Amino acid sequence: MAETQQVDPKAERKVAKLAKQIGAFSKAHGGAEGQVAYIGERGARIVLVGEDGGWGDLVAPSYELAEKAVEKAGITVHEDFDGEFAAKVKTGRYEWTRMAGIQVGGPSNG
Repeated sequence: MAETQQVDPKAERKVAKLAKQIGAFSKAHGGAEGQVAYIGERGARIVLVGEDGGWGDLVAPSYELAEKAVEKAGITVHEDFDGEFAAKVKTGRYEWTRMAGIQVGGPSNG
């Protein structure tokens, strides 16, 4: 007997939307790779790194939907965000000011 699989139309639309966004990012950055990370009740974070070093992220409502979206988009997915993959990220002054500026003194207040 063949197994039937219930398809949630809302979930399928979300996967398609995420895959389209991933594809657009990849096209804009000369290709892309990603990593999916579970972030608790909020779902999963899809971190994207373009071939040009640009980066971004998306949040999916579940880890399962995030995995389906990256698979549908056809990008390489890494287990962890470390090593050669993390080294591809290019950061600029903005990122250093926003992410590290506060910890290392940041802009002076006068």
